Amino acid sequence: MGAVVGEDGRPRTPWAYGHPLLLEYYDTEWGEPVTDEAGMFERVVLEGAQAGLSWLTVLKKRPRYREVFAGFDVDAVAAFDDAAVEELLADPGIIRNRGKVESAVNNARRTIELRADGGLVAFIESFAPDVTPEPRTVAEIPTVSAESTALSKALRARGFRFVGPTTMHALFEATGLIDTHLMDSWRRGVSGRFPR
Repeated sequence: MGAVVGEDGRPRTPWAYGHPLLLEYYDTEWGEPVTDEAGMFERVVLEGAQAGLSWLTVLKKRPRYREVFAGFDVDAVAAFDDAAVEELLADPGIIRNRGKVESAVNNARRTIELRADGGLVAFIESFAPDVTPEPRTVAEIPTVSAESTALSKALRARGFRFVGPTTMHALFEATGLIDTHLMDSWRRGVSGRFPR
C-alpha cells in the first residue's frame, strides 16, 4: 500500500489515519528534528513505553506523562525516589508498567552521565545513518537497521533500558534521523536531513 490521500488532498503514510491524534502527530511532529535534551529524553521514554502497545495509546497518555515526568526535565526525573515511582505506578494516566517506569528514572540518570561525552542528543545522532530508506509502499518501510542495532547496544552498554533495536529505529524515525515517510507523502523530507 502506498500513500493515502486525505480529505484535505494531502498524501500521507497510511498509519496517520484512524484517529485525530495520529493525524496531528504525523502532520506536525513525526520526523522533525529534536535538538534539546528534554525533547530527546521524552522521545526515548515514550518510545520505550510504547513497546508492545500501539502508538495511539502513548499519544493519548502523553499529556499526563509530561505532567508527572516534570516536562521530561532530566535532572528532575533522575531525582525520583522509590516513593515517586510507586506514585507513578498508581497513576492511571500513564502506562503503569514497573519496568518501563523504573527505566525512565534510570535512563534520566544515565542521560546525566552522558553529558560528559556531549550529551544524549549528540550521542544518538552519532549513530544516525548517512542515507535513508526510500519507501514507496508500507511493505518497504524497515523496522530495524544496523544503525539502530548499534545505538541500542551502545546505550545498553551505558546502562540504559528499554532501548532495543526496533525501539531505537522508531526513535530515529520520530526525530528525523531517518526519513521513512513514503516517497509521495507530503511530509517526505521534512527533517531537512536528506534531500527530497
